[in-house]
Amino acid sequence: APPEAAEGRPVPGHEDFRPRIVPYYRDPNKPYKKVLRTRYIQTELGFHERLFVAVLTSKATLNTLAVAVNKTVAHHFPRLLYFTGLRGAKVPHGMVLVAHGDERPIWLMYETMNYIHQHFGSDYDWFYIMQDDTYAQAEQVKALVTHLSINQDVYLGRAEEFIGGDEQARYCHGGFGYLLSRSLLLKLHPHLDSCRNEILSVRPDEWLGRCIIDFLGVTCVSQLQGQHYHTYELAKNTEPEKEEEEEFQAALAVHPVSDVTLMYRLHKHFSRIQLDRVYQEIQDLQMQIRNLTALTPAGEAGVTWPVGINAPFLPKSRFEVISWDYFTEQHLFSCPDGSPKCELSGASKADVSEIIESAVEQLNHLYQPLLRFSKRQLLNGYRRFDPTRGMEYTLDLLLEAATQKGHSRVLAKRVSLVRPLSKVEIIPMPYVTEATRVQLVLPLTVQDLDFVANFLDMFAMNTLDTHDNALLTLLFIYHPYDAQRVGQVDVFAGVKAMVGELEKRYAEVKIPWISVKTEVPSQVKLMDIVSKKHPVDTLFFLASVWTEINMEFLNRCRMNTISNWQVFFPVHFQEFNPALVYRGEQTASSNTDFLRDGHFDRHSFAEACFYNSDYMTARTKLAADILDRDEVLESMEVFDVFLHYSGLHLFRAVEPGLVQKYTLRSCNPRLSEELYHRCVLSNLEGLASRSHLAMALFEQEQANST
Repeated sequence: APPEAAEGRPVPGHEDFRPRIVPYYRDPNKPYKKVLRTRYIQTELGFHERLFVAVLTSKATLNTLAVAVNKTVAHHFPRLLYFTGLRGAKVPHGMVLVAHGDERPIWLMYETMNYIHQHFGSDYDWFYIMQDDTYAQAEQVKALVTHLSINQDVYLGRAEEFIGGDEQARYCHGGFGYLLSRSLLLKLHPHLDSCRNEILSVRPDEWLGRCIIDFLGVTCVSQLQGQHYHTYELAKNTEPEKEEEEEFQAALAVHPVSDVTLMYRLHKHFSRIQLDRVYQEIQDLQMQIRNLTALTPAGEAGVTWPVGINAPFLPKSRFEVISWDYFTEQHLFSCPDGSPKCELSGASKADVSEIIESAVEQLNHLYQPLLRFSKRQLLNGYRRFDPTRGMEYTLDLLLEAATQKGHSRVLAKRVSLVRPLSKVEIIPMPYVTEATRVQLVLPLTVQDLDFVANFLDMFAMNTLDTHDNALLTLLFIYHPYDAQRVGQVDVFAGVKAMVGELEKRYAEVKIPWISVKTEVPSQVKLMDIVSKKHPVDTLFFLASVWTEINMEFLNRCRMNTISNWQVFFPVHFQEFNPALVYRGEQTASSNTDFLRDGHFDRHSFAEACFYNSDYMTARTKLAADILDRDEVLESMEVFDVFLHYSGLHLFRAVEPGLVQKYTLRSCNPRLSEELYHRCVLSNLEGLASRSHLAMALFEQEQANST
């Protein structure tokens, strides 16, 4: 380090990365202003993303080579943009294209460097520039930048000599890609206009190299800080599968790629090399684990299987035992709906088929060429999910073993397999806040009148008294007979009076209502009416009259519902019938036991949180599908609309903040068979647990016998 750095003084050209405490000082003579914090902590701390990738493309190759680059390596890079001089080009699906409107190569390079500096110069540490006729090993490029210091001006690539220029000066060949550091880009930007006016060149990469050398004095290098930028130049009619040169195997970038097929063949070849390298690293790590475990107090007995995977979970009581699910090749004996036996289908069937195939493949790998195994039948299959390590399988296989001489024999073998949990990945989600206004929608029928008072009381206490940003709209569903007599007897007159009292008590609150006449209160038809009366950016919470609104749930409704991304269908907690659970005893009043005597009602889809814009989009697709067959809507709920006619995430989760008291709901037989059956099941399962029902039957039999 320079002597100035040793004395603690700043050194020109060397950025000090040591943390410094900035004392807070506020001028007492100036009015206080609220400090606005950044949205993300990494922005406030000045963190940068690692790597930005720019791909230069053209009119001729945008729909061919550029698409091939996008399909092979784009998903490995954190951020990748395509730059072209063609204006108004049709952008292929899944690609982000920046069109500059001028196809001259030098102008395209100049505009691209300007664009990168303006939009991403302060966000990334490294900038990788490549052409669409280049194949780059994405993982190798990402590994390269992790080993380079960001505190230097870096111009790294395949160094080429200028034609008739200085022998010591080099530029980076654009066909093999090159890497620029953030510090170099920031220093280069003020000189780009001068370079455009003063430097004449046919090749854009040579023009950029001359600009960097003339104004910054930095030349292109192929090796830096012990890291090599390996490249390979493809000859005509090259067969990637037959290339065995060490230079080709180690290449970060390969050029020129003449057609799309060659790009995919290169990607397959290098992916195989990368996969083999990973398998070898796994074997080496497993060997090291075995060697080190032998030196521990447990000795070789401490080695878990598979080596390197967490040991199985050890339960501390019988309540923590993870049960095994039994299956065959046709049936599963632990079904999601609680039935004892169901057909194996979908993802479960694919899972079982893959596991059996993998088991036979591993046996053949171990015993060939002495024995060759083929599956006859799966005798027994067991699986369980261990959250500490993954999915475990135990298979009893009936196999036919054949020797090299042609002799065969049928035998049964038990094999154990583990599908380990892979690397945990944080899924990027759009940013949401808890300040969004929630519009509650409450449909009411005549059968719900006894429960409206409690709903309004809870709404007033938990939202109006706390000034929560929530509004309420009531939906009065009149039977045609009641609608005809509304002038004489209004069945909802009592509810309207309660609403009037609330509006008097809270002067700033207005609770509108909408009257609907129908015999079949279809959830979708009712939502159609409400949707048209609210803005498209409205966040709806579709509630039921038994719902007890609270601030905790409303905040989760806001956070779990993301416009154009995700809708939220909470599973409320349904309390059991107290007459069956307590049988005359005093009910539990402790707050810690409020989720004890009940269950989460997975048959109910009455509650939902979604944005009006998302509903309108899905509803438009539904209308185009059913045409004028409105009777189809009677067999659907809002959940079905989003499930079948939107590409959004449907977040279905248990919600302890939604607790409903026991009540026997009336199931409308005019609805579809599925909806009616679901309502009946919800009523039956909401009576009591099996133990409570068994005790009630036992006491009844005892009473009858005496």
